[in-house]
Amino acid sequence: MQQVVIAMRRRESEAVITALQHAGVVHLKPIEDSPLRSDASHEQTSEELKEAERLLARVESTIAELGAVRPAEMVGVTVPPRGDWAARIEGVASPVAELARERTEVQGDVDAAAAYAEPAATLARMVGSLDRSRRVSVIPFVLHAETDLGELQASLQEGLGDRFELAVENSGTGRVGAVATLAGERDLARTALGRVRLAEMRLPGRFEGMPLEQAAAELGQIRSAGRDHLQGLNAKRDALAKSHGPELFALRDGLKDLVAVHDVRTLSARGRYSLVMQGYVPVDRIPALEAALQPFGDGVVHELHGVDAHHDQAIPVELQNSEFVKPFEMVMGLMSPPKYGTFDPTWVMATLMPFMFGMIIGDIGYGLLFLAFGLWLNGKAKRGESWTVPLFGMELTPRVLSNLWQITKWMSIWTILWGFLTGEFFGTWGEHLGLFYLDEGILNNLWGWTGAEYHAHAGAHHHGLIPTLFPRLETGYFSNIMLVLALLFGILQVPWAWFIRIREGLKHGDQVHVWEGIALFGGVIALILMAFVTKAASDFGQMFNFANPLALLMWLGFLAFVVGYLRVIKHYPMLPVELVSQGGAVLSYARIFAVGLVSAIMAKLVADLGWNLYESWGIIGGIIGFILAALLTVLILAMTLIGHILQPIRLQMVEFLNPTGFNAETSPVYNPLRRLSSAQESVK
Repeated sequence: MQQVVIAMRRRESEAVITALQHAGVVHLKPIEDSPLRSDASHEQTSEELKEAERLLARVESTIAELGAVRPAEMVGVTVPPRGDWAARIEGVASPVAELARERTEVQGDVDAAAAYAEPAATLARMVGSLDRSRRVSVIPFVLHAETDLGELQASLQEGLGDRFELAVENSGTGRVGAVATLAGERDLARTALGRVRLAEMRLPGRFEGMPLEQAAAELGQIRSAGRDHLQGLNAKRDALAKSHGPELFALRDGLKDLVAVHDVRTLSARGRYSLVMQGYVPVDRIPALEAALQPFGDGVVHELHGVDAHHDQAIPVELQNSEFVKPFEMVMGLMSPPKYGTFDPTWVMATLMPFMFGMIIGDIGYGLLFLAFGLWLNGKAKRGESWTVPLFGMELTPRVLSNLWQITKWMSIWTILWGFLTGEFFGTWGEHLGLFYLDEGILNNLWGWTGAEYHAHAGAHHHGLIPTLFPRLETGYFSNIMLVLALLFGILQVPWAWFIRIREGLKHGDQVHVWEGIALFGGVIALILMAFVTKAASDFGQMFNFANPLALLMWLGFLAFVVGYLRVIKHYPMLPVELVSQGGAVLSYARIFAVGLVSAIMAKLVADLGWNLYESWGIIGGIIGFILAALLTVLILAMTLIGHILQPIRLQMVEFLNPTGFNAETSPVYNPLRRLSSAQESVK
């Protein structure tokens, strides 16, 4: 990354900024406390900017009223010259606003008819034309399910004596009633209704105050024809969105580009005749910057120089990853980007997250389901369609769906591969169907070096097509092996994280972080070696067996911790507590074993239940067992899938990245000034 300063004549600033927008390579940095600002710092917003912002707001409100969706490709969309923008926008915005007003009114009428048409019709039959009388007041109301008519009658008599009539009928939506009394005693009747928790029914909107017969007639008409009218208006809106939407989006992009020109000026140093801006540009994009400025000749001067990664906090970060790793930048987007010049862990996430997920699930059937889901996402992405996630209500764009497909693809591949190793196909269906089997000789030859010994037992499947090589469901024999394999990730990753801390400290000349890293790198390795030397704390006497090279390395690790701790004790007095915490971070990787085993046991129980029904009841039991197993499988996935995805992510983001200092410092994301509109849409 290079820092760039660009100076230009003020009268040419719009053309220069537009050229920089088109190049799309300069990340701007505000210039503050510049002497050039003193001459123009209180400059009033230009009329051109005010007009552009007004038109932009008009376009965005019109797009919202149309419910238009931006086309996946804007190729071929033509935009008129800038002088015609206002007329074109207003020509679309006015009829759209009128249509939106009409839709709102019709929607309100339709909603009112849905809620009040039946009660109003029933009440109209009850009171006839009585509510038109000047001497008699009619108060309609809706009864609650728990309303006691005797209590209502008593309340009315208490307030009105015998000067009222009460009628109650059932309508399609419940019971309704009306009280007729003298016009002068209307408030007494309302008070009587209030004592039994009833209130006068008031029709909404324009229907309020209408005689019940007229309101019932209009509501009934709307109920029968309102939906068709609303659908017609929606069809008209959709047609307008289809015909004018692309141009509106192009106009919005052009207006945003125009407003951005004025925004850039506010970030720059301004004199009476000149304007200066500063920013950053990646080294490989310097030719594009120079090509954009070359047409202005001596009217524009620019200067490039290297950045100071140690002291400049505003250097933007542009992650440069391979096509395989790039989709996982979306996962890392859950956290702030790394500080410029430090470690980018995206490739670690891309490598280990799918691998650990596959190890946790380890089932061919589940892997095929994930793969099918990923292919469905990919299909929508290729068609340029978005997808709204159920329950969460989030709308995922085609680009996001494409990245999700790449992530899901690798998660599925590793799940299927681990499924072949564990011998699981929707739990133990693979064994029941003769696809997988356990071979005593193969397992002992493969894992006997660990000290474990497999013996065939009743109920195990010893014949099939593919031998199971990673039998995690054989808990009596294999649990310790799987636990150690899970912990191996922590044994490697946690010390690696502190090594990165040392390296970054050396790179930036930060001795505190260097010695902190040395202390905890040595201490964590010492704790790991102590576990091996003492055979998981069963023989602490082996710690002093100096004939064992592991014991010597262990004490060297503790020595490194002590030396490092003494060097940073002023800054980190609680470092011994942190060392214990880091030992816990290593053990935290056991969740790969625990969560995976629980998942496998649940799948086994479901499969065994379905198979036992088949063995007990034959074909009928098999059908029932299959349906029951399918339902339980979906339920289990719904309850556990998010946790299975989050566990590998958490291990990378917390246990691995926290020691590296990844979350301690950050930089802004590289966001260059660029055009939203295409070259054909350039303002003229």
